[in-house]
Amino acid sequence: MAAPARILVYGVYGAGKSTLAARLAERLGLPWVPVDDLLWRPGWVEVPVAEQRSRIEAVCRRDRWILDGAYHGWRDVVLARAELVVGLDYPRGLSFRRLLRRTAGRLASGEVICNGNRESLRSVLSRDSILVWHVSAFGRARRRMRTWQADPGGPPVLLFRTPAELDRWLADLPSSLPH
Repeated sequence: MAAPARILVYGVYGAGKSTLAARLAERLGLPWVPVDDLLWRPGWVEVPVAEQRSRIEAVCRRDRWILDGAYHGWRDVVLARAELVVGLDYPRGLSFRRLLRRTAGRLASGEVICNGNRESLRSVLSRDSILVWHVSAFGRARRRMRTWQADPGGPPVLLFRTPAELDRWLADLPSSLPH
C-alpha cells in the first residue's frame, strides 16, 4: 500500500491533534490545514456551517493534506477522501490535563490561536468553554473513532491509547513522502 497522502487526525479537545498534525506534516512533507483557521473568524465568530463545508470540500479536493479535526456539518466530506485516520483515543484524564495546561498557558501568554483569536478568562469560564466541551464531547469522540475503526467501508483507522504508542508509530514512519 502506498503511503497515505490525505490524513485526518482526530480526537477530543486537548488530545494533541494539532501538535500531531504539525509533526506529521513536517515528517511526511504533507500540507497541514489547521481546521480552526477554517471555522473561526476574528472575535470568535463561527463561520456558518455551509461555508465551513465549502472550505473543507476545497481542501479535500486536493491530492495531499492533513486535517486536525472533523466536525458534524462536514465530517462526511473528510472521511470520504481520507486515506488514513489517526485517532488519539487517550484516557479522559490525560487529555483533560493537557487541555488545562494548554489553556492556562494560552491565558498567561495571550497566544494568538487562529485568525487573531485568543482564549480569555471569560471564555474559559463560560458555558461554551472548551473545558466544558471536552467533558461533554469525550464519550462521543471516543465512540466515533472506535466505530470508524470497525467500519470496513471507511478509511483505515489507527487508534493510539497512549502517547508512547503514538511515539513508537511515529518513529517507524518514513521521513517524507514522494511528491
